[in-house]
Amino acid sequence: MSKYYDKISKEIKDYFAILEPNFPKWLNEYIDTKELLQQQYISITCGTIYSNLFESDFFYSNLDHSVGVALIIWHFTHDKKQTLSGLFHDIATPAFKHCVDFFNGDYMTQESTEDLTTEIIKSSKEIMTLLKRDNIEVSEVDNYHIYPVADNDIPKLSADRLEYSLSNALVTYKLLDLESIKEIYNDIEIQKNEENEIELGFKTKKIARNFVKVTSRLFVIYREDRTRYSMQLIADILKKLNEENKISKKDLYILKESEIINIIKSSKYKDIFEIWLNAKKVKISKNKPKNVYYVHHGAKVRYIDPLFNGNRISKCCKVANKMIENNLAYDMNNYVYLDFKID
Repeated sequence: MSKYYDKISKEIKDYFAILEPNFPKWLNEYIDTKELLQQQYISITCGTIYSNLFESDFFYSNLDHSVGVALIIWHFTHDKKQTLSGLFHDIATPAFKHCVDFFNGDYMTQESTEDLTTEIIKSSKEIMTLLKRDNIEVSEVDNYHIYPVADNDIPKLSADRLEYSLSNALVTYKLLDLESIKEIYNDIEIQKNEENEIELGFKTKKIARNFVKVTSRLFVIYREDRTRYSMQLIADILKKLNEENKISKKDLYILKESEIINIIKSSKYKDIFEIWLNAKKVKISKNKPKNVYYVHHGAKVRYIDPLFNGNRISKCCKVANKMIENNLAYDMNNYVYLDFKID
């Protein structure tokens, strides 16, 4: 019996069955290790689902995401090492995910926690025992950047970008249903890109264009005013609690998000946190607001310009190119705030 797979919801199992109809049972031993199971208490939405500013309260965990990435890689490569690199790629993720990058001042690249991946794998007796048994070196699975199907540079399509796009479109923002995801996924194959490297790409122009439509909407959501405000607010509260010795950085790796939220609600920051939890809309201004907590900075810009039969869809579809341009043009220059007075 799997500690993870047997307990996930039918909706997630149905989604996983699209990514890989024959779930690789060998993967369960790795998933069920302590370090990976910890990731099931971290939301892929960086904590935004807890606020009424956002329309979803479906808890899709960082472990769900990592398993999904692994299934995509296995589906297209049937290579254990590449698959494990995808499974492990977020093992160093703390509570509230990329909010901690905002905590660390890394809101533009959002990669500040990745350096711990190797250390966490090497420190796990369970994982190291499994790797040794399977004759796999840590260096072959601790950096998914070396495998182009698993990860590559923006705007290319990788298993990581594909998974969080499909899952967020399905369970978080309801932009796609399972049938739509199946149509998109079944149109993907491994192709050669303009650099003669392998990359996931589409066979059908219409489906590639529809994927761009969905992801362009998602990528605006990931950095729009309400999102930047929310992630920076959580980061600043965590930073203050850390300075006050109420929460350590280590706590972010061992406590559940729900446990940290309880600490916040018992702190002097409970009022602004409650206002954020119950808010329906953020306020924006071109001018610096006075006597309120505000956020005024950019965030990581994501976009995907996928291959269509070996060529970028933007080069052969004006509609897709326009959707990408509209995504990239989103204005992040506003001051964003809620009505919470600073004494």
